[in-house]
Amino acid sequence: MAASVESHLARILTTGERLAAAGRRPDETVALADALDRVLASDVTALAPVPPFTNSAMDGFAVRAADLAPDDGSPVTLPVTGDVAAGREPDPLAPGTAQRIMTGAPLPQVADAIVPVEDTDHSPGPGPAPDRVRIDRRPEPGAFVRAAGEDVAVGDPVLRAGDRLGAAHLAAAASVGHSRLPVRPRPRVLTVSTGDELVAGGERPTGASVPDSNSVLLGALVTTAGGEATHVRCRDDVGAFRRLLDQNLDDVDLVITAGGVSAGAFEVVRQALEGTGVAFGPVTMQPGKPQGFGTLRAPDGHEVAVASLPGNPVSVFVSFHVLVAPLLAQLAGTRIETRTFEVTVRRGWSSPPGRTQFAPVVVSREEVAGDGLVGGLSAGFGGSLVAEPAHPHGAKSHFAASLARANALAIVPAERTEAKVGDLLEARAV
Repeated sequence: MAASVESHLARILTTGERLAAAGRRPDETVALADALDRVLASDVTALAPVPPFTNSAMDGFAVRAADLAPDDGSPVTLPVTGDVAAGREPDPLAPGTAQRIMTGAPLPQVADAIVPVEDTDHSPGPGPAPDRVRIDRRPEPGAFVRAAGEDVAVGDPVLRAGDRLGAAHLAAAASVGHSRLPVRPRPRVLTVSTGDELVAGGERPTGASVPDSNSVLLGALVTTAGGEATHVRCRDDVGAFRRLLDQNLDDVDLVITAGGVSAGAFEVVRQALEGTGVAFGPVTMQPGKPQGFGTLRAPDGHEVAVASLPGNPVSVFVSFHVLVAPLLAQLAGTRIETRTFEVTVRRGWSSPPGRTQFAPVVVSREEVAGDGLVGGLSAGFGGSLVAEPAHPHGAKSHFAASLARANALAIVPAERTEAKVGDLLEARAV
């Protein structure tokens, strides 16, 4: 009996949770320059306050608000005794005076407010500070002053364990005094494409041979998901496949195979692994119906997850996003985030009965009259998201070239046999 997508994924995640908890390799500490796309191993708190010192939020003049009282609406003129640029330590402010100050420059002692240059008779821009400045609007104490630590105090939490580190995370870490971060080891993944018909990408196929696009596809998908991929190709030989695994299992956390999992006469992966801890069977999804999953014991004793996918490239692509990417997130120590959004079908396609379809689609923002909101997913804030199949013939598992256009998977429920124009569907970005 075929398993539902939900039950098959639940089985995968139960195994992934156990293997992630076993964690056989220690965390690392790396420089910020090497931490991009790594997964943070522990919470990070601020070592330094932000801002690190009290400073000006505007170009203008540092003053004591009391020197401008009482406020009867008339301008006040003060002598200018200093010129404070960012990165310079100012002299204390003498009572009854002002100092010109730039955005981000330290606030002079005694000063408690900033008068923006626009509220004075001084022209903004380059040039020397004036001898005197007329202040046309009296500021309140604390006006345009950024106090030390008002954004982040020492000890405040900044980043959470499990965060996948992007540019903003690294900038935040640097701003609070960190030069290195603790990160989880990247999951090591062996990807295997099988078939006597495969030739390396770039080689001209002859006779019944086909280019091995799955090796490139899986390697890129694993890397994008935060893993380290090593790829090997295996002919349709059960003994050769078993030897390949024996030679590589000690060095990996996960094996992903492409091809050889159906019910045919030359299904090398299924023939080699069935009965060894990896179970095979149909899953009610399209593309990607034949699936295998389980674990193998490496020669050194550690347990290795095995995800065996169909060989059609679109099936590999869909199966990875739906089933394998969440497992890789677990092994990497990050959070599983599957976000969906609603799309309107702009051009319809068929879907097989009884199977949840994950159709590669092109999602764009439909133009809204008067706003000109048209283009990709990030274009503007108005309009509605519309979807059409990435290939004119719909979600066929062998249309590999169409994947380059797809930016989402549209989800057609198992009880429906088509996606009609105007239908609302859930979709997930890829």
